Amino acid sequence: MSGTEKSKAHAEQVKGKAEEVVGRAVGNERLTAKGQADQAKGKIRQAKEDVKDSFRH
Repeated sequence: MSGTEKSKAHAEQVKGKAEEVVGRAVGNERLTAKGQADQAKGKIRQAKEDVKDSFRH
């Protein structure tokens, strides 16, 4: 996995987790859902890069 894509995926997951936690703390369902969606996007991006890496080796 390229370093930049890996860091983007990780940053997206961290950002999503933070949004989810803040959303739950303040009772904002929309922010909680957005955080969960961002986490999912980060995990998908990471999985995509893992598949690309498996074909390179």
